[in-house]
Amino acid sequence: MTEQFDGQKTRASVWFRELRDQIVTAFERLEDKQPSGPIAEKSSGRFEVTETKRKSDDGSDAGGGLMSVMRGGRVFEKVGVNVSTVYGTLGERAQMAMAARKGLPGMKDDPRFWASGISLVAHMQNPHVPAVHMNTRMFWTPHAWWFGGGSDLNPCIEYDEDTQHFHATQKTHLDPHGIDHYPKLKEWADEYFFVPHRARARGVGGIFMDDHCTNDWEADFALTQDIGRAFLPAYLPLVEKRMGQDWSDADKDAQLVHRGLYAEYNLVYDRGTKFGLETGHDANAVLMSLPPLAKWV
Repeated sequence: MTEQFDGQKTRASVWFRELRDQIVTAFERLEDKQPSGPIAEKSSGRFEVTETKRKSDDGSDAGGGLMSVMRGGRVFEKVGVNVSTVYGTLGERAQMAMAARKGLPGMKDDPRFWASGISLVAHMQNPHVPAVHMNTRMFWTPHAWWFGGGSDLNPCIEYDEDTQHFHATQKTHLDPHGIDHYPKLKEWADEYFFVPHRARARGVGGIFMDDHCTNDWEADFALTQDIGRAFLPAYLPLVEKRMGQDWSDADKDAQLVHRGLYAEYNLVYDRGTKFGLETGHDANAVLMSLPPLAKWV
């Protein structure tokens, strides 16, 4: 199974890197469109790119990636677009979690893994522009493989037309794979991005899937690609429409409180955060999703 999937692994990791490059370019172009002002004078409007490394328990190379972060931009207060391809052996806690969640036999005897993906979180300067999250990924072990990912919108000030556009664009990209995909992935997102201790969703939803494997790798990869392709047309028009809108101190306060909710979810419930920290990936890259400023009431 290892040799069979070497080519597919390469295709997946190359695709995630290509999607990263498209998004970084599009976001920097948005920065260039924003009129100059006090914020603009202090920002380059460009991503800082850092190479990340993962080491195995014996100190050998275990993959890595690129962490691309822009802070204090004209449009983006903080945005990160990370890609990584990591591999090695799963620790005991990760093995137990994987075996329990997926029912995979033999994890203890052969705990090798390979994972590649892209992860994006954007926190905006203007409270009228929604925060957003997107990721797509492929995971492999000698016992199974699967895809996951999605995107969800997290506005602190909600606009029905923005929510409708975001969801409609995702549906358009998913429908060619079967009209049952969008409603299923929307429901999955509603369940996954729910904050139990606050008894509310963290945003207005989107699409999400995990552990996706139909045993048709080409079909599953094509679906994952279209989840990624849906992101820019779903999100960019919302940013362009709202980034020049006036806001008040009360609007900014509402944004900071909403960011507190986002931080709570990512630190307490998010599977990607837990997996990244448990498997020894670069902590700064894993915690890139946290907002630059937040508050709690």
